[in-house]
Amino acid sequence: MRLRGRVWKYGDHINTDVIFPGKYTYTITDPVEMARHALEDLDPAFAREVRPGDIIVAGRNWGCGSSREQAVIALKAAGVRAIIAKSFARIYFRNAINNGLLPIVCPEAVDAIEPGEEIEIDLETGTIHCQAGIFPFPPLSPTVRAILEAGGLIPMLCRRLGLPIPSGPLPSQEG
Repeated sequence: MRLRGRVWKYGDHINTDVIFPGKYTYTITDPVEMARHALEDLDPAFAREVRPGDIIVAGRNWGCGSSREQAVIALKAAGVRAIIAKSFARIYFRNAINNGLLPIVCPEAVDAIEPGEEIEIDLETGTIHCQAGIFPFPPLSPTVRAILEAGGLIPMLCRRLGLPIPSGPLPSQEG
């Protein structure tokens, strides 16, 4: 699988309250509405200009702070397909996988990629292609790939168990 998208580039220690403002945590539960507020305090243009397939490139410790899943859901609902970072807060990394948003750790690519450029992520070869070159990243486990390909952990489990896939916010996403 290959993903192509335009880059939005941010720095180190972007916390979950910056990704999805904490003031909306208990008042907004609709993912589409969450997307309208994604990164609004850091980059007011983001929610207005993000396009489906765009990719975030970030520094160290992306997603630090609280464990709220809204910080993943807002970006995914906005159309972001992947986040490439120098490092992730551990719980954000797992929340991204569980919600079907691809997290990739590749510090070398982060340093090389420019804001606004179009890049490609090749999951088969484990490489990121950008204007500055090709950068390898650690392969995803078969389990993680299955979760991401299904669109998240709950859709993957529902398919495996032959259950209907829920629509709308999941119970853990409601206030």
